[in-house]
Amino acid sequence: MKLRFAFLSLLFAAVSLVSAQVTSHTPTVFKNAPGTSGAVAPRIVDLAPVAIVNGATLTRADLIREEYTIFPYAKQHNGGIPKEFEKQIRDGAMKMIIFEELVYQEALRRKMMVPAQQLRRAETDFRKQFANPSEFKALLETEFHGSVEQLDEKIRRSILIEALLKSDVEDKCTVTPAEVRSFYEKNPARFHHSETFRFQTISVLPPANATAAQLREGHTRAQSALKQAKATKTAEEFGLLAEKMSDDDYRVMMGQHKPMAAEELAPQVVKALSTMRPNEMSDLIQVEKAYTIVRLQEHTPAGQARFEEVKAQLTKDMKESKKNRLRATLDAKLRQSAKIKEL
Repeated sequence: MKLRFAFLSLLFAAVSLVSAQVTSHTPTVFKNAPGTSGAVAPRIVDLAPVAIVNGATLTRADLIREEYTIFPYAKQHNGGIPKEFEKQIRDGAMKMIIFEELVYQEALRRKMMVPAQQLRRAETDFRKQFANPSEFKALLETEFHGSVEQLDEKIRRSILIEALLKSDVEDKCTVTPAEVRSFYEKNPARFHHSETFRFQTISVLPPANATAAQLREGHTRAQSALKQAKATKTAEEFGLLAEKMSDDDYRVMMGQHKPMAAEELAPQVVKALSTMRPNEMSDLIQVEKAYTIVRLQEHTPAGQARFEEVKAQLTKDMKESKKNRLRATLDAKLRQSAKIKEL
């Protein structure tokens, strides 16, 4: 395996899927409910307990739904999560479902209420996620024993979580234009960017100590992958092929890479990317004994970004950073006196 990992470290940065921080998505009744465009898992009715939070039981169904939210590529994995990421994703999902339960319990402690009109509107919106009434009815029967009242209780819970997070986090994470300008002026190095490329890959990596026959087989397989890649028209088609044929770790994300600096890439890869336009793909690129095909999405030359260019994104990033700090502070505060047991 030495050659495989040497190649990956030479060619690409490491994959990181889940932050150790509490994640920031909006709570919903069911993440990726049937009929939505996200990664749709089979109906989950596993009620085995995974955690107890101040006496409230969280189930495996809760945990699995959160895992599907964290890893939206599960749709391309037939509803599964790659084994190498299972623990990381599970840990992130566990943190979130415990956090949401603590927030919900705090909302109840404060005697927060949900107006009937808001509840009805939320229920209507939830029903719209389903392709037809029978699909909604099937879920109602499977997970709520046919009880609309039980569904409404789930919806009420989500609304209360969102309302408390709005009052304690969202409403407090404003950033003024002066703060944004000050941050830009005090951190000039942050806004100098290297030449970067955003792209997808399909890679064919030989086994360690590959024989001559194995190397020939790898080249043949790479040529077949190239022929099929050239026939793709979209990023999704290329990504599905990466899922099927690529050996590099990015196959689990449809070959997708975050923007990478030129100095992080092998010279052969940079040379190919530098001659391409967005949505074009390379021929076979050989690095040592391995082969890769790249599909360019965006090329950003090196330079110093002007304030006007980064103002909107910087404002968004600063708000997000403040939001994450507030959420982490709230999480720590709620955990101080909580009795939490992971099973």
